[in-house]
Amino acid sequence: MTIEEYLNQQPDDRQAIMRALHNTIIGIDKNVQAAIEPMMGKEMILYKERCYMKYGLASVKNHMSLHCMPIYMNPKLHDQYASYLPHAKFQKGCINFDSAEQMPVQVVSDLITDCAAIDIAAMLEKRKKK
Repeated sequence: MTIEEYLNQQPDDRQAIMRALHNTIIGIDKNVQAAIEPMMGKEMILYKERCYMKYGLASVKNHMSLHCMPIYMNPKLHDQYASYLPHAKFQKGCINFDSAEQMPVQVVSDLITDCAAIDIAAMLEKRKKK
């Protein structure tokens, strides 16, 4: 399945925000490659940096999710964006949201800009060596 097919399969009320977030990620973080792949039992758009998942964008029954490894590995960044996105539900490395209002594209753009500077592949490879 292509990314466009995946986005077209989403409910009408989710397509615009998911497209906007997808375009934000690939427009800002030039180190990632996007593809539809399974994760946690669901197909989603995975954005990989040198074979390591850096971001994931998913749509499930009750919400949409932006998985973000840099916030999982950086509590300061996690806390910063949790305060900027108070209506979204933050987990360790995942931001769940129901609507575009909970995930303003400009705030997500700032998040991805901050995350793009983080070499997640190098961090994970270093972590493996310990």
